[in-house]
Amino acid sequence: MPTISDFAAKFKGGVRPNLFRVNLFGGGAFFSDMEFLAKVTTLPDSTIGKIEVPYRGRKLQVPGDRVFADWTLTVLNDVDWRNRSAIEAWLARISAHTANYSHYERDDISYYGQAIVSQLDRQNKILRTYRMEVLPIVAAAIPLDAEGADSIQEFEMTFAVNYMTIDSMGLDGSSGGSGIDINVGGNVGIGPVQIGFNL
Repeated sequence: MPTISDFAAKFKGGVRPNLFRVNLFGGGAFFSDMEFLAKVTTLPDSTIGKIEVPYRGRKLQVPGDRVFADWTLTVLNDVDWRNRSAIEAWLARISAHTANYSHYERDDISYYGQAIVSQLDRQNKILRTYRMEVLPIVAAAIPLDAEGADSIQEFEMTFAVNYMTIDSMGLDGSSGGSGIDINVGGNVGIGPVQIGFNL
């Protein structure tokens, strides 16, 4: 029968949800100090739909299309408002506040950006990295409250996700633990969807 020592040897301390790194760039926007100011986010979610095909009183489950959920990021507001200004400027370039036009249709810049979320271990090494092509859709309201003492201002950004890739190699070149390289999606216009497992 396994003992608590056996469990500890397999568990190895687990993975901590507060050990992560976020990078965000693209669309001509410039975000700063995200490694320090990114407070809450998620490793991205994706779902493969199902198609139910009836046959003689039963239903055959056939895989449908992959759908990526929106990705959200909560950021501590810096005193210079750099990150809030960056997301607002990105959204304004996509659709202006004063008229129905887009700067991206005349400038040679894509309105898509890249978000990178890395899970870290307790030695600050990257275990797994998720890279997403994203489109900003919401810069959430910032509540103001005269009674809001003992708190730091923060705001949430929401992005639609076109595709993502998953790997165990980080931005700093360090390799992670699982050794599984999974690529889901593909750069638009470069090639087909690739799904690979290197064990």
